[in-house]
Amino acid sequence: MAIVTNPLLTSLRTGFNAAFAKGKSRAKSQWTIAATLIRSTTASNMYGWLGQYPQLKEWVGPRTIKSMKEYGYTITNKLFEGTVTVPRTAIEDDNLGTYNVLFEEMGYGAATHPDSLVFGVLNKGLSSTCYDGQYFFDTDHPVYENVDDTGAVQTVSNLIDPAVGSPGKPWYVLDVSRPLKPIIFQERTSPELQVIEDPRQEHVFNYDEYAYGVRYRCNVGFGFWQQAVCCRDTLNADNFNKAIELIQSYKASGMRPLGLGLGGKEGTLLVVPSALNSAAENVIEKQNLAGGESNTCYGKATIINCPWLP
Repeated sequence: MAIVTNPLLTSLRTGFNAAFAKGKSRAKSQWTIAATLIRSTTASNMYGWLGQYPQLKEWVGPRTIKSMKEYGYTITNKLFEGTVTVPRTAIEDDNLGTYNVLFEEMGYGAATHPDSLVFGVLNKGLSSTCYDGQYFFDTDHPVYENVDDTGAVQTVSNLIDPAVGSPGKPWYVLDVSRPLKPIIFQERTSPELQVIEDPRQEHVFNYDEYAYGVRYRCNVGFGFWQQAVCCRDTLNADNFNKAIELIQSYKASGMRPLGLGLGGKEGTLLVVPSALNSAAENVIEKQNLAGGESNTCYGKATIINCPWLP
């Protein structure tokens, strides 16, 4: 039987932290492909500049200075946790063989938590607003006649629904060719492993166990809606091309073409739930169609088979 001493607890904590770090390193995260990481230093960040696509023009005479509309889009950091306990008796009896795997799994879960937020927010885009006050995926995003968001308004859609029948499972086409991607992952702190193992602590005294928990502050939000299309119609070549053509047609205020949707495989994501992955592969990864003719959609996007989508 081991005697539970401070040096022993310190040694265990070091081992558990190492297992936690190992689990984090093993995670194959996908979120960095679809989202831009923004480091946060406060409780929330305001993205008042969203809606402004900077563009140059010929400099003739003095600079043309316009006051751009500032949007009040704010992402507030949330606090996340995950906690497990280790009985003191397990330490006394040297029965810790399975716990390293548990802490590796905790590390893996912490590393993939951003995936669940980033891809989960895509589905929320049908009911959550972005910087312009519309749902992120909507049929009436406003685009203004003038670059300072004044003048006549044209409404634009980034949602494709079937002409007949009810909407099906959503899938998404994202342009990720720009420094700012369509989703923002905002990180206030890195995930850390905290511990309660002082015998004078109330939890240790009352329950005869030590608590180890992950603490993580972060959140997600939306960038430019022009870089994303949600389709709830059949996943096929026609609808994929329709989504690409929509992204290519989008303009910023002032009716300036944005040049989106031209990034090819590296700059375009086709994000699908696992149930639609085979359909996505038929559209993107087959060089030839059933009749032998060339597949014009071949290699036009990177498929993200996303378990985080509902």
